[in-house]
Amino acid sequence: MIATLKGRQADDVSLQEVRDLVGEDALRRDLLIEYLHLLNDAYRGLHKRHLVALAKVMNIPMAEVYEVATFYHHFEVIRDGETAANLTIRVCDGLSCELAGAKQLIDKLPQLVGSKDIKVIAAPCVGRCEQSPIAVVHQNALVHATTESVLSAIAADQKWQALPDYEDKDAYVADGGYELLKQIHNNTIEAEQIIQTMESSGLRGLGGAGFPAGRKWRIVREQAAPRLMAVNIDEGEPGTFKDRTYLERDPHRFIEGMLIAAQVVGIDAIYIYLRDEYHGCRQLLETELARLKANPPCPLPLIELRRGAGAYICGEESAMIESIEGKRGEPRMRPPYIAQVGLFGRPTLEHNFETLYWVRDILQKGADWFSGFGRHGRKGLRSFSVSGRVKNPGVKLAPAGITIEELINEYCGGMQEGHTFYAYLPGGASGGILPASMKDIPLDFDTLQPYGCFIGSAAIIVLGHQDAARDAALNMMRFFAHESCGQCTPCRVGTTKAAQLMQAKVWDNQTLEDLNQVMADASICGLGQAAPNPVRSVQKYFPLEIV
Repeated sequence: MIATLKGRQADDVSLQEVRDLVGEDALRRDLLIEYLHLLNDAYRGLHKRHLVALAKVMNIPMAEVYEVATFYHHFEVIRDGETAANLTIRVCDGLSCELAGAKQLIDKLPQLVGSKDIKVIAAPCVGRCEQSPIAVVHQNALVHATTESVLSAIAADQKWQALPDYEDKDAYVADGGYELLKQIHNNTIEAEQIIQTMESSGLRGLGGAGFPAGRKWRIVREQAAPRLMAVNIDEGEPGTFKDRTYLERDPHRFIEGMLIAAQVVGIDAIYIYLRDEYHGCRQLLETELARLKANPPCPLPLIELRRGAGAYICGEESAMIESIEGKRGEPRMRPPYIAQVGLFGRPTLEHNFETLYWVRDILQKGADWFSGFGRHGRKGLRSFSVSGRVKNPGVKLAPAGITIEELINEYCGGMQEGHTFYAYLPGGASGGILPASMKDIPLDFDTLQPYGCFIGSAAIIVLGHQDAARDAALNMMRFFAHESCGQCTPCRVGTTKAAQLMQAKVWDNQTLEDLNQVMADASICGLGQAAPNPVRSVQKYFPLEIV
């Protein structure tokens, strides 16, 4: 009997096509997602024959490749008998885009494109809520999208998004950039002094968790070397776009803050995780990091830019680390915490983009400069991503503790014409919903919890009197159901079941509360734990909408 290999085998053509894209050298397991992106971009999808060939080239099981490829939304696995769409148009159905007419766009486009090779799908928030509605054609985000602008973009067939106008390395250096980093490298300023300044400033993590930045530096610095750093620019919270806005304007202010943190903490390698929707930002960072490495202000640690693949859950720090390692983005059980056992099993300093963005200003201007801002007894500055029914949406840098009424009137030009302030989401999808009557609560860490809400990444979505809180809550729950990683049953089943129940004209509050309690108590990570917040807000503050 002749022995034969079991399972699907790689053919020579597919092997060569894969090698042409990923190279002939030994492939790194942690770069699996990067290799999948290369294939997905080149062939408008992931064909089974290429996945088999990639597994062969990487010398890992086909199942391992397949489970990663099917986990992320932006990878389109082409199954046997299927044909890859020549173009997929993603229309954001997040709350801000829904308020701006995204549903009508999603309904009309399939009939207008008139081609079986073009697929139109609804997509979760793409991080441009102030420019809603958004349609992504190829890798170009069309702001304030209309059927006409989408059809024009299809005809133009432009593959890549143009770089935004930003302050490049030369302009940044001319304005004193990287001088502070040089001083720290030369020990002109001691590490302990820097950490104390960071602690005194009161700067907390601005990705949502709010952990004190200086304390985090101290904790990781005390761990055994080698230490690593993971930077989170995967801002997937519906309503959040502050990181993208700052990155498109002044990338080196963030990069210098990142390198200062790395210098002080003693970091050997930095991994920047950027959400896949930010194609222009990725080109920008690739360009400016290359310029920095070509003429560095001081010796640099290893810096790698990693590309997300469409998974909100990867905004959770441990899920992001799993993704950087080339795996499914599933949160880890803790302890151990990533400060002790993080990326590749090493102590890891994890930071949000905006937290690092403020490091240079705080160290140059002093802790009192940052903590000197604030209203209503609060301290510091907050970057509020404001969208919805306001005249002037966008990122608003305002004192911590400002109220929603002050924010709308002083920074957003008031409400849109024809809309009266009705309700607001103070912290994106996870942060709950409050009525306009509760307009005097200071917006900051720890001020909203007594009302069943929290500020998170300061994503403010404003609703008008023509909107309904129950509709907003349903939009959020559908988002959670779509983005659940599926690892734990309370979140995987609970979000889907809750979304079904919330479609009823009269809510079954008892069953919903049973689901809420199980999700909050038993989910592994913050997605499932926070998913009940919008539901409970409607039940508590808008009861007449659900009876």
